[in-house]
Amino acid sequence: MNDPIDPGAAPQFLDLWPTQLMRIQLPGADAANPVLAGVIMERNAGLEDMTVDYTSDNLFASEHPAVQWLQQCCNRAILDYAARAGINYELDWAIQGWGNVNFRGDYHNLHNHPHSWLSGTYYVNVPDQSDAETYRSDLNPGAISFFDPRGQANMNAIRGDGQVDPEHRILPAGGDLLLWPAFLHHLVHPNMAEVPRISVSFNVVLKWKPEYMPH
Repeated sequence: MNDPIDPGAAPQFLDLWPTQLMRIQLPGADAANPVLAGVIMERNAGLEDMTVDYTSDNLFASEHPAVQWLQQCCNRAILDYAARAGINYELDWAIQGWGNVNFRGDYHNLHNHPHSWLSGTYYVNVPDQSDAETYRSDLNPGAISFFDPRGQANMNAIRGDGQVDPEHRILPAGGDLLLWPAFLHHLVHPNMAEVPRISVSFNVVLKWKPEYMPH
């Protein structure tokens, strides 16, 4: 509860219930990405529905140096995310990761990631979509969209009010790492290029402690 303010004082503004999203370009990505692409394409050839059946095989269980590099980067990003969110106590988590190989026309429907604290994606290869034949203006090839988690908040939308923009769209680049709350609904627009889009998605699952309970 806030202390009362003096009559005539300047108004206080609070940005309540923010949804924090993190984006970072990983150092060393140029060297690591071609190696990671080979690892993921090889796994994709050996696993049926690798992108969809994401709980059957944890990419981060691999001891491949490129995968271990990515896991270390993800752990660093999770620490930075928690610090920015104001979490000042020690967390204990596990990362469940899987590869995504999206060929021409592949996309992911609207979804979120239950039973996790955070979700994220690392982009290994994002093909240039500028010459793709889309035929539709709403395909937004290669992009990922995140949607306002407050149900029907955009029903009162007026132009210029940033609190009611229903969609935040990002066109990622190779080497980008995105991290967001797992409850946040998102979708991946179609890859319309002839070259596959390759990424690694992951969930951050907390190993429960009583200290996590809000006061």
